[in-house]
Amino acid sequence: MKRMAKFSLHLTPRASRPSGQVSSTLNDLSTQTMMKNHQKKTTTIPTHLIAPCGMNCRLCWGYIRETNRCPGCRMINSPDSKKSKYRNRCRIRNCEQITKGKSKYCSDSCHRYPCARLKQLDKQYRTKYGMCMIENLNMINEFGIRHFIRNEKKKWICPECGQMICVHRPACLSCGYKWH
Repeated sequence: MKRMAKFSLHLTPRASRPSGQVSSTLNDLSTQTMMKNHQKKTTTIPTHLIAPCGMNCRLCWGYIRETNRCPGCRMINSPDSKKSKYRNRCRIRNCEQITKGKSKYCSDSCHRYPCARLKQLDKQYRTKYGMCMIENLNMINEFGIRHFIRNEKKKWICPECGQMICVHRPACLSCGYKWH
């Protein structure tokens, strides 16, 4: 998978990092607070945290952060479901195939797959974060959600501390390991 190759190229062993590198990356007080809170989280990825577009919400900053926390794209009846305005107006989440219950995830059973919005999102995430939404969806559709989640646990784990990595941050929130 492309993500693993990119992931392994950017890892910097703790011993070879300059001492100021992590502290300069994590100098923001809110990020330091998030590191403390993130250390308490487990590496569990419930199936409801896999969005219709193939995004693993467990890796998303919107889900991980403490303030204005997003409950995940598929948590419609959550008390926090109104907080994430972007999530509520998302074209993929509100697609007829998803809302009518024909499918939980985008798939080739839809005549528009992959739609323009999914292609745009996929390009953005491949470029900025090394995550391929269409590849994720193809894996879900071919091998099932449980297989996909097992793969995600291996792919997005910090090699330094064993915690899940946030796809939107260049360093592990638990230990500061610079991966991106």
